[in-house]
Amino acid sequence: MSGLIRKLGSFRKNEAGSVVIETAIVVPVLAIMAFGSFEASRIVSRHNELQVAVAEAAAIVLASTPDEQSEIDTVEQVIETSTGLPAGKVRLEIRYRCNSDASLTTDITTCPTGAVISEFIHINIWDTYDPIWKDFGIGDTVSYDIRRRVQIS
Repeated sequence: MSGLIRKLGSFRKNEAGSVVIETAIVVPVLAIMAFGSFEASRIVSRHNELQVAVAEAAAIVLASTPDEQSEIDTVEQVIETSTGLPAGKVRLEIRYRCNSDASLTTDITTCPTGAVISEFIHINIWDTYDPIWKDFGIGDTVSYDIRRRVQIS
């Protein structure tokens, strides 16, 4: 019995290789944390880029005030080109507010006669991002859906 205790005592005194074992435990955890931080920063960065794109879209809408669908389509293309978004990721819709209603309508004829009509452009930009960790079965695609409403009259 005392031989076993002496043997265990010798293991306790021998610290050679402990740094290697500690490193083997800590490095993978730090690598995963760094990788996750990098991906999280890319997700936040993309969201910020899309917020800037919506602000740019609002400025373009205020500068050009499109009235017809062909003008709206042209403004959508300008926004897609200037922001680097693929085609079909920007939608502009004209909406109307009758008097002081809380809701907006897409059909101006639904407003009563003599109503004060306010005209808005509803800007919608959406995109998706697939983080690398999705390849490892962790998480899912990140969807962005950014909307802004600009009053033009």
